[in-house]
Amino acid sequence: MQQRTVYLDNNATTPLHPEVIKTLTEAMENYGNPSSLHQFGRHSRTRVEQARERIANFIGAEPEEIIFVGSGSEANNTVLSSLTCQPVGHCEVGCQSSASIVTTNIEHPCILESAKCLKDRGMTVDFVKVDRDGKVDLEEYRKMLTPNTGLVSIMMANNETGTIQDIKLLARIAHENGSLFHTDSVQAVGKIPVNVKELNVDFLSMSAHKIYGPKGIGVLYVKKGVAFCPLIKGGHQERGRRAGTENTTGIVGLGKAIEMRELEMESEAKHLLELKQLLKEGFSASIPDIEFVGHQEDCLPGTLNVSFAGAEGEAILLYLDLEGIAVSTGSACASGSLDPSHVLLAMGLEAESAHGSVRISMGRDTTREDVEYVIEKMESVISRIRSMSTVYHGRN
Repeated sequence: MQQRTVYLDNNATTPLHPEVIKTLTEAMENYGNPSSLHQFGRHSRTRVEQARERIANFIGAEPEEIIFVGSGSEANNTVLSSLTCQPVGHCEVGCQSSASIVTTNIEHPCILESAKCLKDRGMTVDFVKVDRDGKVDLEEYRKMLTPNTGLVSIMMANNETGTIQDIKLLARIAHENGSLFHTDSVQAVGKIPVNVKELNVDFLSMSAHKIYGPKGIGVLYVKKGVAFCPLIKGGHQERGRRAGTENTTGIVGLGKAIEMRELEMESEAKHLLELKQLLKEGFSASIPDIEFVGHQEDCLPGTLNVSFAGAEGEAILLYLDLEGIAVSTGSACASGSLDPSHVLLAMGLEAESAHGSVRISMGRDTTREDVEYVIEKMESVISRIRSMSTVYHGRN
């Protein structure tokens, strides 16, 4: 009998939408370089611009404010690196090495590592604290902003807990201080409504493979009129803002993924919220000594982070994998580390609780039967791990 498989790691990456697969297959016929003037190039250019317009409309932007990049990580790196840009080529900002950055300790590693690099170069980087639910401490945030703060970068939805920040308020406070505001919205766009005009952000990052699109393609939104410096310099592609021949196939695939988000996002969110509630009720009824981590209202519909006392997250992951269930112990980009989650530690969890947490991230293919299967297997897995523990003395 074939083992049941349940994929619950959609925050790490999502399977391609069937309609995206069809579109990608067709797009592979468009081999012309979008920068070429002949008919092959013009056809590719048309497909690229159609995708750009669809993405812009989806997030409330103008097409010329959309820059195609290789990933969400590249988009984030581009924004942070702009503060130290030297005035060359298409650079609009000049050197601002004296400016400082404000961010948080719960950001994705691509933000934290970029910030660390800038700090090593002598730039001031301040990290605002979050509370037990993962929300930014507004009082400390206001105090941390200074006339020298050039950029604030705060993620919209956390990849490990799903906690959603009040980006509109945070951006307004930054602008009142005269600072630019960037939000890493890789986990948010396509899962919850996002409108850059309503949020009034200066920069926003997103990625295709989090919303059933292809890997290797992302978007950086840059508000019209905001000074900007390319990370990758060279040719005139993307109006001189990101050199390198455009990934036509990936861009077209992202455009299709966005089209499907327009049709499915609202109903999917409702479905995932129902499944998450079922998961929480099932775990609470069958497994003692657990804690649901992160804000339980302001949270992504399909994300649930749970800490199981007396059980290591890595052990839970491996035992569930034997049952055909895929979950995560945190960010996929940090999965090689044995250290407890930096996000959970920043939220005030003890190291033991952080070590015992797993992230369950559901998607469009997740069913009620999947959730019921996970509840059943999780109970037996936690009981098994706790029975072997020399430190757990609670109830099994």
